[in-house]
Amino acid sequence: MRSFFISLKSEFYKSRKSLAFWASILLPLIICGLLTVGFYTSSEKILKMNYPAEGIWYQFLRQPISLMGMLILPFYVIFMAFSVNNIEHKNDTWKMLFSQPLNKFSIYAAKFLYGIILIFICLFLFAAFGLFFGLILSKLIPAFKFQDYSPINFLWVVYLKLFLSALGIYSIQFILSLIWADFLKPMGIGFVLTIVGLITILTRWEYAIYIPYGSPTDIVSSAFGTEKILSPPFPIFIESIWVSLICSIVSFIAGYYILSQRNIK
Repeated sequence: MRSFFISLKSEFYKSRKSLAFWASILLPLIICGLLTVGFYTSSEKILKMNYPAEGIWYQFLRQPISLMGMLILPFYVIFMAFSVNNIEHKNDTWKMLFSQPLNKFSIYAAKFLYGIILIFICLFLFAAFGLFFGLILSKLIPAFKFQDYSPINFLWVVYLKLFLSALGIYSIQFILSLIWADFLKPMGIGFVLTIVGLITILTRWEYAIYIPYGSPTDIVSSAFGTEKILSPPFPIFIESIWVSLICSIVSFIAGYYILSQRNIK
């Protein structure tokens, strides 16, 4: 366990100045901030719709969640998985990494988990900023009535499901970035699979749930229906989530086998 925490701490120090690390923090802030400005400047138009408090939250939260789940999240996860391993590829430090007096599995598990932590931070901040900026708008424009309804239950369920759905994508991309040191192969494959996943979900292909790259889109589609209200808490462990979790476990094991075969002498 000591080896694991040492390795995890090392991953933080190696990447604390990287784009991948700061993207986890700045991406939610910038996107939620810009969408809030847009919502504020369109306040007169929105108020004319005479939405109830729940309907106002629906209109406000739909934008960052849809943008994040259907577009940003898959590409962010692909980039995150590449960045975690690119540190070693770029500096050619794989041999030095495994020559340390630390357990090899702990080193691998810490590297794998570090990327997951950054994804969790990013999604947590999306939920937190969504709630925070909504409450700020309620102070600036009381007519929005944000304070009359709490979307916390909806937010934590949706973002937890998005987080679990991201694990399948991350684990596959993690392996690809272990195999190939260059940028184009893992990123290119990830982009193609993301487009395939998006298309299969939008066209309602019956086997689309077995493609992890389309899972975030499926979750967003189920969260926002056509009734202009926030969906009640819905089951977390749906079939596509189980596919993502199984995929992440299998990929984690496969990735360790691949990495353990590297020559560190």
